[in-house]
Amino acid sequence: MDSQIALLLGQDGIVNGAVYGLMALALVLVFSVTRVIFIPQGEFVAFGALSMAMLQAGRVPATLWLLLVLAVAVLLVEIWRWKRGAVVDWASALAWCVVLPAAAAALVLLLKPTSMTGQTLTTLVLIMPLGPLLYRLAYRPLADANVLMLLIVSVALHGVLVGLGLLFFGAEGSRTASFSEARFDIGGIPVGGQSLVVVGVTLLLVIAMFLFFGRSMVGKALRATAINRVGARLSGIPTELSGDLSFALAALIGAVSGLLIAPITTVYYDTGFLIGLKGFVAAIVGGLASYPLALAGALLVGQLEAFASFWASPFKEVLVFTLIIPVLWWRSLHSRHVEDEE
Repeated sequence: MDSQIALLLGQDGIVNGAVYGLMALALVLVFSVTRVIFIPQGEFVAFGALSMAMLQAGRVPATLWLLLVLAVAVLLVEIWRWKRGAVVDWASALAWCVVLPAAAAALVLLLKPTSMTGQTLTTLVLIMPLGPLLYRLAYRPLADANVLMLLIVSVALHGVLVGLGLLFFGAEGSRTASFSEARFDIGGIPVGGQSLVVVGVTLLLVIAMFLFFGRSMVGKALRATAINRVGARLSGIPTELSGDLSFALAALIGAVSGLLIAPITTVYYDTGFLIGLKGFVAAIVGGLASYPLALAGALLVGQLEAFASFWASPFKEVLVFTLIIPVLWWRSLHSRHVEDEE
């Protein structure tokens, strides 16, 4: 290995680490607010990338039908809860079940966008509502369950979504057009414009999340729910709505990640699983609680994967996932066990 190869591997590690960082941020956000280890996070990546590919091919993304079916199912559940005397926030229910699915259907079936910007917006509108709809259908009825039960639900939901991905998109992979075809030479190292787009969008999302959680009332409410769910509820914060928002942000981040990686790698229906797992390793480095440590862990995972692909390519996945063992061992020595507050 010479310096040029090391710089090329470092570049790949940064680009991959940026994507894993987005996954880690989404996982930390969902877990801190809802106590859900959201294993299907990677499916948003695959669904976003493959939906964009279908739009660019002039076809109707199959995720539209999934969105409409979930919206109808959740709306029926809300009506059933209302008839049984439960308090239903109809404003948020109609937003997730009617307004956004209708907007997605109008964009796909009526406007049929042909520009890159229009297709990107359509994909985000298609994927983002899937998060809160899945939360309301699968997780909200078990909001008071322990973490293990929620994990079992996540594993089952992952299996269902992977099966649907195979049904919707088939076993063939797809790529999308690049957001940037530019080529740069930095210190003798070729750098693609799409790689810069990946890193730049990741930085913008990280800054946006920092401002959202630090400056906005909604972000502060989510932070309060993450710190103390019972205290937040007693303070008047609607914790169920916090779950909706956290899953919506997770789905949005997953869709953006899929759009970023689809031009630089072939995406299959199950590609998101490995990406989500590597994001989970990064989130574990941050203790499923710290956003900065999760980002640092993502960069570590990206660099480890890049250099392992050079030194020991057949074992690169093993080396990446082995990283979780010393992290868990160290945390077991320096953490104090506390019981669930609910």
